[in-house]
Amino acid sequence: MDLLTGNVRQLYFRYLGAAFGSSLTSSIYGIVDMAMVGQYQGPDGSAALAVVAPVWNIIYSLGLLTGIGGSVLFSTARGSGKGEGDRENEYFTAALLGSVVLAALCWAAVVFFDRQLLLLFGAEETLLPLAQSYLLPVKFTVPLFLFNQMLSAFLRNDGAPGLTTAAVLAGGVFNVFGDFLFVFPMDMGIFGAGLATSMGAAITFCVQLTHFFSRRNTLRLVRPTRLAGKLRKIAVTGFSSFFIDVAMGILTVLFNRQIMRYAGTDALAVYGVIVNISTFVQCCAYSTGQAAQPILSMNYGAGLGGRIRGVLRCALAAVAFFSLVWTALTLAVPEGFIRVFIAPTAAVLAIAPAIFRRYCLSFLLLPLNIFSTYYFQALMKPGAAFFVSVSRGLVISGILIHLLPAAFGPDALWLAMPITELLVAVPVVLLMRRTDRSLPEAGAAAE
Repeated sequence: MDLLTGNVRQLYFRYLGAAFGSSLTSSIYGIVDMAMVGQYQGPDGSAALAVVAPVWNIIYSLGLLTGIGGSVLFSTARGSGKGEGDRENEYFTAALLGSVVLAALCWAAVVFFDRQLLLLFGAEETLLPLAQSYLLPVKFTVPLFLFNQMLSAFLRNDGAPGLTTAAVLAGGVFNVFGDFLFVFPMDMGIFGAGLATSMGAAITFCVQLTHFFSRRNTLRLVRPTRLAGKLRKIAVTGFSSFFIDVAMGILTVLFNRQIMRYAGTDALAVYGVIVNISTFVQCCAYSTGQAAQPILSMNYGAGLGGRIRGVLRCALAAVAFFSLVWTALTLAVPEGFIRVFIAPTAAVLAIAPAIFRRYCLSFLLLPLNIFSTYYFQALMKPGAAFFVSVSRGLVISGILIHLLPAAFGPDALWLAMPITELLVAVPVVLLMRRTDRSLPEAGAAAE
């Protein structure tokens, strides 16, 4: 369907289905790893994966930096009619070159400085060997995780959202079965979980490459003019998506350190489960923004304000659905989530419900705040997206993570994120209303 003329509602929910499938399957990587390792090695295994989580956040975020930043500019140029010929593909080429450099740096950091990184991210000497064992097979495929994020963004903007879903699904299905096979029958433990994840990423990458051999492909390598300027524009546009994942890594580190200071290893094991559920919720939020972004950017470039408003209405409905479902589930059955991911001790089960029912209140507003960054990016409002991502991901959250337990006791730590999401949601709504009023009136919603 044509993004400039097709039915907005049908377009959005078609893209949402593909984006949700892709995000859902991506979240399975960490969730399956946590569940298998938690059952095999207990709370220590779960705590070790919580320490590794920031590594993933950094790698994925760099893929989003080049992928979202480049694809927004790609689609905006195409929608405006100013991207004829090779000009719009200059952004694709620049994004790919940037991804190569960033992938090389990530690979070098994980290969040569894994111990230092894990210690920085909160690993204790008891957890360090487990975390290193998980990362050992991952070292061989680090660049693929970054490239997969970048390619997924461009394939969605090149009219192939279904292929991204199929690619991630292929890798995810292998990861599920590979995790079980390597961890239990082959008795590889946490190393086997890392091996399955690495092989799944390779499968996803290979499937995505098939797009470049299809007739619908319009992505091609060209010689970009003013490469440095294009890389700067890509970085500015994609920074907010980048920082969302970086922020999750930063927050995980801060929480890891504060939990060990105020609550201990049992609470860290519970938090390891919450990290994986949060990743799941965050992926659902990503899907609402990723589905909207190609349509928003294309129609923004064409000046079709009515169609943009139509997309926004559909996206907010999806945001509300995910918010209510995840908040209700985590508040209703916290013990169920714990038992899925780890073989809990009595001490873990005793503290888990209270922790869940405080922290998971944040899920009520998290999808709205994350969607808003994609919305602002797609409409070329990087300043608003920057404000949202940095305030919720570092400034407000960082202050509250340190302030609340010191002022009100250890239990208050788990309210840091619900309060953060609330304080961010208020200006988000105001900024979205201001952006809506600034849109051109031309262009029907075609719903």
